[in-house]
Amino acid sequence: MQQEIVLQLQGLTIGYEEKTIISDINAEVRTGELIGIIGRNGAGKSTLLKTIRGLLPAKAGQVLYFGKPLASYGEKELARRVAYLQQNVETGFGYTGLDIVLTGRYPYMKWWESEKDEDKELAMDCMSYTGTLDLAERPVTEVSGGQKQRILLAKVLAQQTPVLFLDEPTTGLDMVYREEIFRFARELANMGKTILMVVHELDLAAAYCSRIFLLGEGKLLADGAPEQVFTEKLLSRAYEADISVEQNPKNGRLEITTKENPEAKKKELNLLQKICIDRTNLQE
Repeated sequence: MQQEIVLQLQGLTIGYEEKTIISDINAEVRTGELIGIIGRNGAGKSTLLKTIRGLLPAKAGQVLYFGKPLASYGEKELARRVAYLQQNVETGFGYTGLDIVLTGRYPYMKWWESEKDEDKELAMDCMSYTGTLDLAERPVTEVSGGQKQRILLAKVLAQQTPVLFLDEPTTGLDMVYREEIFRFARELANMGKTILMVVHELDLAAAYCSRIFLLGEGKLLADGAPEQVFTEKLLSRAYEADISVEQNPKNGRLEITTKENPEAKKKELNLLQKICIDRTNLQE
């Protein structure tokens, strides 16, 4: 059975004011896909998510959700379809973890309504899933960056949308929780959610994502399964560095690193030697 098309990008060009970052993006995204958006800093990863979500205007082209243009959706109607975990979310003083998660229910409430018991039960279930239930009554200003990030993930889950955008969701998380976020995303996609996430952990993206958008050279440089995109040639072009891609013989995962450049290393060592000279005895 063919999966439903939930998102279409047609000739999409994105950027800020007079600056174009990526031109002419064309892609179709279907139910249950977990798409990792990768590329060097400044390639336009977060800008792409913000534009698709309608937070930034497109410079050209259009975005469609379920066959309807983005512009035809009201804010609450769109919020019932797309949840967005953005970077650097500011939370008000005194709000508890549960307060934050419950804000994910706003698309389903009238302005005069309070949360119902079923909303609170759902919020607690989402916090339990993300390992933050013990933070339900804690002020968010008193939790760590990693704990806050998992609370915000619970919030977007409580929004119960078919599409999730996660912009660098592993920010502030240690090694264990970074992989757990990818595992959560894979499980959600298996349940029928469609997820687009900006990631820097290429090895985890290769292990968990079903599809990769590689941004570089001012365009969507590659779009395909991890094994098609994670090649030394494509990654070296996108990151403008000499990239090595090897398969770990123990677990079968791809290991992606930069290759050492002997000439560049020699220059770095020469500079480091100059920096580390004790100059106290050289002063008059």
